[in-house]
Amino acid sequence: MTALLEVEGLSKRFRGLRAVSNVGFAVPKGGIVALIGPNGAGKTTTFNLIAGVFPPNEGSVRLDGRPITGLKPHQVCAAGIGRTFQIVKPFGDLTVEENVVVGALARERSVDTARRIARGVLERLGLAEQSFRPARSLTLPDRKRLEVARALATRPTLLLLDEVLAGLRPTEVDRMVEVLRDLNRREGLTILMIEHVMRAVMALSDHVVVLDHGEKIAEGTPADVTADPRVIESYLGAESL
Repeated sequence: MTALLEVEGLSKRFRGLRAVSNVGFAVPKGGIVALIGPNGAGKTTTFNLIAGVFPPNEGSVRLDGRPITGLKPHQVCAAGIGRTFQIVKPFGDLTVEENVVVGALARERSVDTARRIARGVLERLGLAEQSFRPARSLTLPDRKRLEVARALATRPTLLLLDEVLAGLRPTEVDRMVEVLRDLNRREGLTILMIEHVMRAVMALSDHVVVLDHGEKIAEGTPADVTADPRVIESYLGAESL
């Protein structure tokens, strides 16, 4: 399968601290890849390197064969990568729809077109009935969905999801899993996700990459990775056996 995202030899240091070291993996077009590992493993730093928050010390990132290493975040967004953030911070005084319109305007000049895009995204994510509520009034599950909606409004070919299931109850996790599965299967959206909810990782992902202390220690199918002794020792724990 053709790779949409190719990460090669990615490394990043902060004042001598090695956050990411020689990380490489690929995300196929139309696939769902999970990036997992313990806290502090370098997962979000890897996302930030892909999304242009800061440049890598070494390595490269290519999207659909085009180099995007070192681009600014707005340039990475324009190239086709949308992302969410681990800590959701909507514009609280704006309505739900206005928040998504802001996302759409990242690639649209017409406010009317951006509004049409926003309404379509909100409908897909089940937030249409809350369009005119202030974002600050939403529950955590709905703020999570709004975060995904803002990213989708940028019309990405690749969506980076940073722990969108964290803090959700099991029924809320199941609902979000169905939303993401639908986006992937019906619309062909490619997804790279950081996630700690392993049952969601097992249900959604085709391929899993495991980081620990900034290094890739394993990758493969969900079943293969969860049976890997290195992954069990560093992340899953003996109780997963």
